Amino acid sequence: MKSCSIPFIENKKLEKFSYRDLEPIKISNWPWIKDYTPKCSAKVFVSGSCGKGEKLHIRLTCYEENPKAVYTNFFDDVYKDSCLEAFISFVHGGPYMNCEMNANGASLIAFGPDRENRTRIDDLITPPEVRAEIKKEKWRVEIVLDISDLRKVFGEEINIDKGSEFYANFYKCGDETETVHYGCWSPIETPEPDFHRPEYFGRIVIG
Repeated sequence: MKSCSIPFIENKKLEKFSYRDLEPIKISNWPWIKDYTPKCSAKVFVSGSCGKGEKLHIRLTCYEENPKAVYTNFFDDVYKDSCLEAFISFVHGGPYMNCEMNANGASLIAFGPDRENRTRIDDLITPPEVRAEIKKEKWRVEIVLDISDLRKVFGEEINIDKGSEFYANFYKCGDETETVHYGCWSPIETPEPDFHRPEYFGRIVIG
């Protein structure tokens, strides 16, 4: 299982914090198609106070000019555009939240145990805001998940405090882009492209 550590940032230090201070989690595995492999990464941290987590921050970046971005509404098929994704679980191989986002800031977010059995996140909580930014040579999306909302989705017993861990994978795809592509952080060993495989999520330790 692939693993990495992310920092815990005290709320009082957030004003002086920058994503530039974080090591990127590289989306550098392209297990199925290798015709197009743009440089992509995730940067992740938890914020809170006295070691108690309050928010999970995720920023995904892709070095790609003119990303395809057709969809604009929540729960549109953003994976058909140029898409960056974060899938999160608190039990390895267990139920997970998929956060799929395009360069317009449109998102498809759901929860469930597998691809077929998903519940729209707006049936469980208010969908989190996605911030998107397009620059000349790259684009990125940022999403902030409140621990209070994560507990409503995953259960009150989950822990995202300093020293705890959870499971995730980070993806880049484009099902209907000029060159179809599928990249991931934690390798997936399936014959066909399939991101909905929580058994291949990596381990994230909160430092």
